[in-house]
Amino acid sequence: MSAFSENLSRAETYLQRFREHPTTHFIAGNWTAPDTSRTFDNLTPVDNTVLGQVAIATAEDVDHACESAHVAFSEWRNVSGAERQKILHRIADLLVQRADEIALVESMDCGQPLRFMRQAAVRGAANFRFFADRAVEAANGQALYQPEHTNLTLRSPIGPVAVITPWNTPFMLSTWKIAPALAAGCTIVHKPAEFSPLSAAILADVAHEAGLPDGVWNMINGFGEEAGKRLTEHPAIKAVAFVGESVTGSHIMAQGAATLKRMHFELGGKNPVIVFDDADFDRALDAVTFMIYSLNGQRCTSSSRLLVQSGIRERFLSALRQRVTNLTVGHPLDPATEVGPLIHPSHFDKVMSYMDIARKEGACIAVGGQKYQADHVSNDGNYVTPTLFTEADNTMRVAREEIFGPVLTAISFDTEEQAVNMANDSDYGLAAYVWTNDQARSLRMARQIETGMLWINSENNRNLPSPFGGIKMSGIGRDGGDYSFDFYMETKNVCMAHGTHKIPRIGE
Repeated sequence: MSAFSENLSRAETYLQRFREHPTTHFIAGNWTAPDTSRTFDNLTPVDNTVLGQVAIATAEDVDHACESAHVAFSEWRNVSGAERQKILHRIADLLVQRADEIALVESMDCGQPLRFMRQAAVRGAANFRFFADRAVEAANGQALYQPEHTNLTLRSPIGPVAVITPWNTPFMLSTWKIAPALAAGCTIVHKPAEFSPLSAAILADVAHEAGLPDGVWNMINGFGEEAGKRLTEHPAIKAVAFVGESVTGSHIMAQGAATLKRMHFELGGKNPVIVFDDADFDRALDAVTFMIYSLNGQRCTSSSRLLVQSGIRERFLSALRQRVTNLTVGHPLDPATEVGPLIHPSHFDKVMSYMDIARKEGACIAVGGQKYQADHVSNDGNYVTPTLFTEADNTMRVAREEIFGPVLTAISFDTEEQAVNMANDSDYGLAAYVWTNDQARSLRMARQIETGMLWINSENNRNLPSPFGGIKMSGIGRDGGDYSFDFYMETKNVCMAHGTHKIPRIGE
């Protein structure tokens, strides 16, 4: 049996539970009874066949989940950091045990190649371990001494939190949000994206098996217009952590305004990668190719705008064209696959619409530009040929709008000043990448580029203690280390007098 066939067989075994029984909501430590009158088909991007039925949460379901989180919060907030640490480590252990299941289910559910999903459970477990070890000290603040007063800061969990995650890498992004919330002492209501809900069910299973008290972790399925809206409006929810589109983020902000919820948004991006003439050519080429075509281009930090200096433009684009042409498109469970199908037919249509937009705007489609068709993939799947637009400029829609697919727009520049201006001429500011061997230029770019995150001579390398997030239309707030606790916890200042200062007297 080939590795591909073996992967398919194991995936089918893991998917059987989802085929046989509707995926329902997990509330107060229990899976809810399925209501078959309120379900939707969950499609696999491979061929758009049905993986199973998924329950659609009503407003009453959402209320039940929020109230469950509210009740459980009074207990969970008082669980010691050391005990929370033990439970989160047990979650991490169980994720590693179920790594094969998570990878195969996730690949079939969202179309990401298995080669990138194999480490998903391990990295998710690392997220839980990282924040588990910080749970012990999460409440600690600072001691600020003055001659006649000492100020102490204390941190406490903010309360029940809504965690709303996207469809592109749902498992990983869920762990990034949920692990620090639980470590801080918050309870959660998790709403996964309707296009890829299955790994959220596995996560809920794991949390329950690890001994998390009932009601601390709740999960609802459904659509943003009903379930998502009620969740972000519910008065028991004190904060919303959302990853998704910028337009949706603005809707959530409006929905939470009446109850003054704290918001953390990781939103869209049109991230530039700037390659200067003096860059390490081969390393830059590897990184440019990887950071847009891996994960099917469905990555918020994808470098979807290539700004290449004119001195190496022709050489770099020629080499890039060859690399894009050589990319292996195929079934996500095939070990050889580098680019899989897009998440859903509606998203496939959106990505394909930019091919006509590019032609109308005068860009050249140097590679791709059409649906991918071959004998080894289903014609009913959401496959796009990896695409490269050249001869573009920064005013074109293909250079300004987030396409969120395996599509790269290349633009040339002459001077450093031009590169900075092009990079900053965007509504977004999530991530940016610079390739140069000039150290002074690196420092100048670090100061001048308007972005939440900048990688110099590197692809996206995630460091858990470091801040992760964007500016402008790309988001509000930061994940990572204590930055996460700043969001999930309230800070209280306690001022203690030494008994020596003079108190003003009035009314004598």
